[in-house]
Amino acid sequence: MRAKLLRKELAILCATACMLSACGNTSLNIIDDKYRTTYEVFVYSFYDSDGDGIGDLQGLIQKLDYINDGDDTTDTDLGCNEIWLMPICPSTTYHKYDVTDYKDIDPQYGTMTDFDELVKACHDRKVNIIVDTVLNHTSDQHPWFKEAASYIRDKAESFKNAEIKEDGNILFSQEDLTNCKYLDYYNFSKEKKEGYEPLRGTDLYYEARFWSGMPDLNLDSEAVRAEIQDITGFWTEHGVDGFRLDAVTSYYTGDDESNIEFMTWLNSEIKEQNKDAYIVGEAWTNIATYSKYYASGIDSFFDFDMSGSEGDIAKMARGKYVASKYAETLASTEKTLSAANPEAINAPFYTNHDMARSAGYYTGRHSQEGVKLAGALNLLTSGNAFIYYGEELGMVGSGKDENKRAPMQWGSKDAEGMCDGPADMDSFDMKYPSLEEQMKDTKSIYNYYKAAIKLRNIYPVIARGVTEPIEELADKDISCYIKKEKQNGEFETGSLLFLINISDEAREVDLGKSTEAVQYTELAYSLNATEAVSTIDGEVVTVPAFGIAVLTKK
Repeated sequence: MRAKLLRKELAILCATACMLSACGNTSLNIIDDKYRTTYEVFVYSFYDSDGDGIGDLQGLIQKLDYINDGDDTTDTDLGCNEIWLMPICPSTTYHKYDVTDYKDIDPQYGTMTDFDELVKACHDRKVNIIVDTVLNHTSDQHPWFKEAASYIRDKAESFKNAEIKEDGNILFSQEDLTNCKYLDYYNFSKEKKEGYEPLRGTDLYYEARFWSGMPDLNLDSEAVRAEIQDITGFWTEHGVDGFRLDAVTSYYTGDDESNIEFMTWLNSEIKEQNKDAYIVGEAWTNIATYSKYYASGIDSFFDFDMSGSEGDIAKMARGKYVASKYAETLASTEKTLSAANPEAINAPFYTNHDMARSAGYYTGRHSQEGVKLAGALNLLTSGNAFIYYGEELGMVGSGKDENKRAPMQWGSKDAEGMCDGPADMDSFDMKYPSLEEQMKDTKSIYNYYKAAIKLRNIYPVIARGVTEPIEELADKDISCYIKKEKQNGEFETGSLLFLINISDEAREVDLGKSTEAVQYTELAYSLNATEAVSTIDGEVVTVPAFGIAVLTKK
C-alpha cells in the first residue's frame, strides 16, 4: 500500500511543474519537412513599426521572436515553424485579395527589400514562409483588366455579333487578341449569367464570382498560365517556401474535374521551380469533395470538416460530440486522404480570417477550458496544423469580416506597435487579457497553446503518425487513441497513447482493459486546462476535467 501511494505521490509531483506537465522527454525533435505548425498572419493587423496604425513587414520582423526565436533551448516563443502570410501584394482593399500587381509589395506593408529581409530572418530561425496566392481573380484595377475593359469600350459595337465559345463566352478574333492580348485573360459574355457583372459603358458582362471589383481570370488561357508561372517563379526566387492557394473550388465554379486539372498543372509547375515547395489549397467544402482534390498532387487542403463553430473540434470541446467517435473521425479522415493520395498531408485548422474567432464559441464557467481544449485538439491532429494569429490569446471577433481581423492584442490599446485594425471594424472588447498579461499567468490560454505546440515539437509522431482508436477505453466523455509510427522505429520517441477527457469531472481509465493500451504505462505528459493534472497508478490513469494525458511505452 505504501509503495502504491509513493508511486502516486511521485506521479503527482512529476506532473505539477507547469501547464504541460512533463514526466518524460523534453527535448525538441524538429524535423525539416512539410509537417509543421503554421501561424497565419494578417500583416495589416499584426504589428505596426512606423506608427501609421497599419501593420507592416518590418513590424512582423520585429515580432518574429514571438513566433519562433530560432533557439530550441529557450521557452519564450510559441514554437511555430512556418508562417502563412495573407495577401501582401498591392491592392485597392485592406484585405488585399484583389491584386493589382502580383510581383510587388503593397506600399502599406513595405517594399520588396523588406520582404527579402523577412524571408532571411525566417530562414535564419528555420521558419518556412508561404504566401497567399490569389489566382482565381484580380482586381478590376489590375492593368490587365483595365486594358481589356478599355479596348472593349472603344469597340463595343463590334462585339455584338462576336462568335461564342462552348461555354457561352465571347471568342475574340485573332486581330483583337493581337491588339489587346488581355481580352483572353478574363471571361466576357454577351449575356447576363450567374456570377457575371455588367461591364460599365458596354452591353457586355464579365465573370466576377466574388465581387464586381474582382474579375475572374480565364484559367484556360495559355497566356494566363504563362503569367502564373512567372508569378510563382518570382516569389520562389525571392525565397518563399510555398504557396497557399485561395478559393480553389472557384477556379472553375462547379467543375471539380477542371479544378483538379488546373491544380495538377500548377503543382507540376511550382514543383519544377522548387521541388520542396509546400502547397496548401483552400477548398471550402466537405471532405467528400476536397479529398478528391488531392489527386492533383497538391500537398494539403484545409480540413474544413474540423473547423468552425460546428466543426468536429468545437463540437468535441463543447461536449456536443460523443468523445468515443472523435478518434474514429481522425482515423477515417487519414484513410480517406491517403486513399486519394498516399503522400497527402492533412491541413487541420480551427479558425481563420473568414470565420468567427473561436474563443467566442464558448460561454459559461468552463469557457476558458473549452478554448484551451479545442486548441489542443487542433494541434494534436496529424498533418500540418494551422493556427490564426491571436487564437493563442483567445481573441474574439464575429459578424463582419473586419471584426475577425482585429489587431493583435500585444498590450493596452496605446501599447507600442498596436494596430488600428480595419476601418469598418466594430468597436468591441476582448474576452481575455492581452499577451502582456497572459505571459505572466502560467494558466493562461497563451501558455496552454505554447505547451501544446511544445508537445507537438517534442514528438514527431503527433504530426506524422497514424491514428488508431482504442474503443475499449472510450466512452461519451473519453477519447482514446494511439498515434502510431507509419514504420516501426521511424522516430526515436516512438508512438503515443492519448486520453482526452471532455467532461467537467476527473475520470479514471483502466489501461488493462485494452491489450494494446496497457503497453503504454509511462505518463509522459499531462496537458492541463485546469489546476489539476493527470496521474497514473499502476494501470489506472486519472485524467482531470478537460485534461489530456499522453503516455509512452516503458
